[in-house]
Amino acid sequence: MSRASVLIAPDDIDTRASSGSALPRYSLLLSTDPALIESAQRLRHDVFTSEPGFALVGASPEFQAGLDADGFDEHCDHLLVREDNSGEIVGCYRMLPPPGAIAAGGLYTATEFDVQGLDALRPSLVEMGRAVVREDHRNGGVVLLMWAGILAYLDRCGYDYVAGCVSVAVAGAEDSAPGSQIRGVRDFVRHRHAAPAEFTVYPYRPVTVDGKGLDDIDPPARVSIPPLMRGYLRLGAQVCGDPAHDPEFGVGDFPALLDKRRADIRYLKRLRSVGAASAMAAGMTS
Repeated sequence: MSRASVLIAPDDIDTRASSGSALPRYSLLLSTDPALIESAQRLRHDVFTSEPGFALVGASPEFQAGLDADGFDEHCDHLLVREDNSGEIVGCYRMLPPPGAIAAGGLYTATEFDVQGLDALRPSLVEMGRAVVREDHRNGGVVLLMWAGILAYLDRCGYDYVAGCVSVAVAGAEDSAPGSQIRGVRDFVRHRHAAPAEFTVYPYRPVTVDGKGLDDIDPPARVSIPPLMRGYLRLGAQVCGDPAHDPEFGVGDFPALLDKRRADIRYLKRLRSVGAASAMAAGMTS
């Protein structure tokens, strides 16, 4: 039976602006409902195809129909950000728990990296992926809600680790050359946020731009850390090695790992206070 529940509800406050128009109110849903998952797949498609550098070759029938879907979706728990005034899904990501990873034949990360370095963690490792937010809802509140949902999911299910790929566009910022931002982010996380050597994973396809590896690309004058990676790093995550090149999406994917037990205590408290706004609903809807 498919089901959906409210993982985190909006604060019980008046959200009307002085003009009488409704301010956004967000809830976080945990769902295995096919209709809601299809909404998430459609949102993923819309966000991915609007990103600079996207150039998918040989798209699947699902993608041609406006859905970003793959074989991992059916084994994941899907966390969806709903704007309650409109009922629209404006953000989403998926969580692949250990039983789901076994059923799926492995982690999605393993399609891009040799992940043997994470084998010892697998019984308590959840993989997060396919995180997107609609452009007109990319605000601090939505990002905080999504991170609170990750923590609530780990706490509720009894897992300690979350891993996932964080993308940085090859095209980079307007004031930097292609690949420059990836080089800058790589240098930044390597020096300040590197995971222990035993957790290193290795990309099957390292990032190259015009035949140059990252070491041969000049770093930018100013490094721009993507919001998802900032969230990981602020919470205490570490990066497990060099990025993998995904030319179809025009990005380099960095492998990130968070041990919940070693996370930043102050940020954890803030996220738990968000999560405490509502306990997981006892009733499930079919």
